[in-house]
Amino acid sequence: MSEKLKYGYGWVLKFILAAILVGIGIYMIFANEVVYTITGVAIVAFSIFRVVPLMKSLNREVLRTINLIEIIFDTLIGGVMIYIALTRDLENEAIWGYIYRYALAFFFYARGLVFFNSVVFFGEKTEIPKFWVHIAALTLGAVIAVLPGFDYGSVGIFLLFISVIGAAYLGYDGFGGYKKYREYAKTLNEGKTKDKQKPVEEEKRPILDKEEEKRPYVN
Repeated sequence: MSEKLKYGYGWVLKFILAAILVGIGIYMIFANEVVYTITGVAIVAFSIFRVVPLMKSLNREVLRTINLIEIIFDTLIGGVMIYIALTRDLENEAIWGYIYRYALAFFFYARGLVFFNSVVFFGEKTEIPKFWVHIAALTLGAVIAVLPGFDYGSVGIFLLFISVIGAAYLGYDGFGGYKKYREYAKTLNEGKTKDKQKPVEEEKRPILDKEEEKRPYVN
C-alpha cells in the first residue's frame, strides 16, 4: 500500500497547474485588470507573511518599528491596487496607470531604503545575495518611476516570464513523478510485486530409534 501511495497521481496536478500558469501568463499581457489585481495581491501577501517572522527575528525595537511601518504602507498600497482593479475602468482612465506606476516604484524603493538603513545605521547583518537583491530593488524602483514606456504591459511580460519559469519547474517535477509512476506500473505488469510463494517444506519422516528398527515385527 505504501508503494502505491508513493507513486500516486500528483504529477497530473502538476501538469494541470503548469498549463494554468502559462495560460494566465499569456492572458495577463492582454488584461490590465488581471495585472493590476495580481500585483496588489502579491504585495499584500509579501507584506503580511513577513510580519511574524520579521518581528521575532529583529533584535532592536527601532528596527521592528521601521519595518512594521513599511509593511503597513505596503499592505495599504496592495489593497488599493486590488480595489482599483475591481472597481475602476483602467482602459479609459489614465490616472490609474500613473497610480500603479508610482505605487510600484515606491514599493521597490522603500524596500531597498529600509534594508540599507537597517544595515548601515543599525548594524543589521546580511548576506551577499540579499545585498544585491536590494540593490536591484532600489534600481528597479527608480527605473519604474522615470521610464516613459512603463505600463501594465511591461509588468504583464515580466509575469509571463515568471509564469513560464514556474510552469517549466512544475512540468519537470511532474515528468519525474510520471516517470516513477510508469516504472512502478511496469513492475506491476511484469509481476515483480506479487508475493512470492514460500516453498512447501517436505514432510519429514519421523526418525525411529535404531533399536526399534532392528526389533522384529510381531503379527
